[in-house]
Amino acid sequence: QAQAGWLQHDFGHLSVFKKSAWNHIVHKFVIGHLKGASANWWNHRHFQHHAKPNIFKKDPDVNMLHVFVLGDSQPVEYGKKKLKYLPYNHQHEYFFLIFPPLLIPVYFQIQIISTMIRHGFWADLAWAASYYLRYFVTYIPFYGVLGSLCLLTFVRFLESHWFVWVTQMNHIPMEIDSEKHRDWLSSQLAATCNIEQSFFNDWFTGHLNFQIEHHLFPTMPRHNFWK
Repeated sequence: QAQAGWLQHDFGHLSVFKKSAWNHIVHKFVIGHLKGASANWWNHRHFQHHAKPNIFKKDPDVNMLHVFVLGDSQPVEYGKKKLKYLPYNHQHEYFFLIFPPLLIPVYFQIQIISTMIRHGFWADLAWAASYYLRYFVTYIPFYGVLGSLCLLTFVRFLESHWFVWVTQMNHIPMEIDSEKHRDWLSSQLAATCNIEQSFFNDWFTGHLNFQIEHHLFPTMPRHNFWK
């Protein structure tokens, strides 16, 4: 599931086939039939992220719903306004209990299903339904309905940790702030950092250890980032 996540990312960025139409078709298959998610939901979120990385109210990846305060300016803003939804002085401790385990199994699943229904993404809904149909037809004979649901939740729980560590390590250490109206190149460089290259890191991160190169050249095939 984690590797299918990196694979759909490649198709979503049109970086596999020469023709955009083929990338779009296979993207729907991978994210829909292999992962049970929505291509339109992913595109909407991810294109905003690439346009304005680490910019509050413009990058959905730093919209933490008052659960965490990020960067240097947001804690000051919350302090001045006396906003306290949670004990933020302990957020480094409860991060491990909330963000990695719950992002994919809970938050993303609710958001994906509600987005498909609310916006009428019926083709995406059909692809996602084909995933769940295939999954339950395969596993219910072995584990029953409850066992299959538990397995699905456990797999997504593990995948969520994997996804969070990869996606946060190359953005969160960088500047996170309100819109500063920088030129595009500067805004990309201010929000991205790379992780040491190795055979394992390339595989584990889907080559997103080259986050700088990916943001500067988002349609480049990932196996060329090192060049």
